[in-house]
Amino acid sequence: MWYDLGRLLRGMRGDGIVVDMKKQTSKDTSVLEEELRAGGMRVTRQRLAILLALADAEDHPSAEDLLARARRYDASVSLATVYRTLAVLEQRGTVLRNEFEGSGARFELANAPHHDHLIDLDTGDVVEFRSDKIERLQAEIATELGYELVHHRLQLYGRKRGGKARAARRRAVGARV
Repeated sequence: MWYDLGRLLRGMRGDGIVVDMKKQTSKDTSVLEEELRAGGMRVTRQRLAILLALADAEDHPSAEDLLARARRYDASVSLATVYRTLAVLEQRGTVLRNEFEGSGARFELANAPHHDHLIDLDTGDVVEFRSDKIERLQAEIATELGYELVHHRLQLYGRKRGGKARAARRRAVGARV
């Protein structure tokens, strides 16, 4: 079943102001919309708000982060709708779920080039990086062990040297850090 997305997009915000959600972002959500449909979901105004928030994300938002961002487009979005939408997109391979130690699930679009993650233990910040040297080494190790590397996920955890968090820990522990 097809819906008039123009009508959906020009919906009412929670405060009664009519908005054109697509004009609020420069990101294209058409692939995400098609994946939702292919997963058996209708593209409602609430789900479109979630897709816009996801497409705009330059970080690795949690479901709660996406809820807050989606509510900028449509105040009626619920956390349950965020989780159901993410589950379908994850099942379709469009969204990746990342489980970083010390935090709940965080999400990112699967269409980005391969990269690894460095998670700051003090701030929770996630830094994306790519290293050809690491990629080669992983492939060599797999080959030496008799495997063909199909997929991998590398997560490094660390603390920034000389950062504010380290100085705060040093003060709190009496300079024993």
